Amino acid sequence: MTTGAPTPGGRTTTGTEPATGTEPTTGTDPTTDEQTMSDQHPTTDDTDGAVDAVHETAALPETDAQPFAAQPAAPVPADLPHTAGGAPHTPPRGPFRAGDRVQLTGPKGKLTTLSLETAGEYHTHRGVLRHDDVIGQPDGSVIRASTGDEYLALRPLLNDYVMSMPRGAAIVYPKDAAQIVAFADVFPGARVVEAGVGSGALSLFLLRAIGPTGRLQSFERRAEFAAIAQGNVGTFLGAVPDNWSVTVGDLVEALPEATEPQSIDRVVLDMLAPWECVDAAADALVPGGLIVCYVATVTQLSRTAEALRDTGRFTDPQSSETLVRTWHVEGLAVRPDHRMVGHTGFLVTARRLADGVVLPNLKRRAGKTEFSDEDVEAWTPGAVGERSASDKKLRKVARQAAAQARKVAAAEASDGAGTDEGDR
Repeated sequence: MTTGAPTPGGRTTTGTEPATGTEPTTGTDPTTDEQTMSDQHPTTDDTDGAVDAVHETAALPETDAQPFAAQPAAPVPADLPHTAGGAPHTPPRGPFRAGDRVQLTGPKGKLTTLSLETAGEYHTHRGVLRHDDVIGQPDGSVIRASTGDEYLALRPLLNDYVMSMPRGAAIVYPKDAAQIVAFADVFPGARVVEAGVGSGALSLFLLRAIGPTGRLQSFERRAEFAAIAQGNVGTFLGAVPDNWSVTVGDLVEALPEATEPQSIDRVVLDMLAPWECVDAAADALVPGGLIVCYVATVTQLSRTAEALRDTGRFTDPQSSETLVRTWHVEGLAVRPDHRMVGHTGFLVTARRLADGVVLPNLKRRAGKTEFSDEDVEAWTPGAVGERSASDKKLRKVARQAAAQARKVAAAEASDGAGTDEGDR
């Protein structure tokens, strides 16, 4: 994974700690950190006491289906709830239940995401909101706290969820995930390879795009990140679909063993040095397939684009970034908001050429295209030292993600049992 500044502090809450539900912006705000990078940037805070190993805390309720840990090269939480057939996720409907996630909008518009628990309480400096007052209410209800303050309760959307889920590495933010799905033309039934799974945010968007007939193969170098990603995906989907696999290892070494040559439709690279993987990606892609690289810095962008050109196996790469600016609209007071979502990363896309095809030369002005490793290293995160999340922090986040997945699985099982009794 690419390294850089620390990730924002958005985390899943259990009723005692608010978490922001919007994308970080370029301004400063006490509820939102300034960091707006991708899965490439691990977190660095480390405030909790001793923790156990990931695999010792990740066990979830037993199911009749094959546990996800049995999938290839995935030493991640055992007995994770498993969905056969890769069925698409249907968001919960009806009244809120214990185990559901709810997004609360407070009196001042602040967003808080928490998991509902029987007899649970959400404490603020302005009073207490009881979880039992939310459970049983329909989606879109207004709940009163002990002080009389009103909170709007809604089930979080996918983009809300990824902004508040447990993370060991910073996430690919919704604005970039949407562009990746669109620019990579990820379609239902697509065979997609993702390298750099991070906390699983992009995996969720890709799984939704490929549908039940597609296949997503994710590769991650760190087992801790893989565990966190699986816990997050299991939480949002209610179970881990069997059309998704996570392989712990280096993409260059693992991809040829996991896929047949020219069998993949799309390759998405979110890592420190994607230029090291373009040959492996070219071998796996079908002719006409597409590679998209998500990089944080200008020098990474340059080196990735030149590496794609140097292979002679791709079309001329296209590069872009996405900026989002919201507007204040109240009556005649219509103006851009003072704060906006600025730079998060660059996207580089290229199409795979058929074997033996030589791309026609494009007419362009002569420019400096040669560079050395020293030129690149002078401005990459490696030059200033990698800021990796500690093992203790990652184990904590993995436990948090797995615990949330257990709650969701228990809620689904309880709801199913109630339905069966009603039928009888």
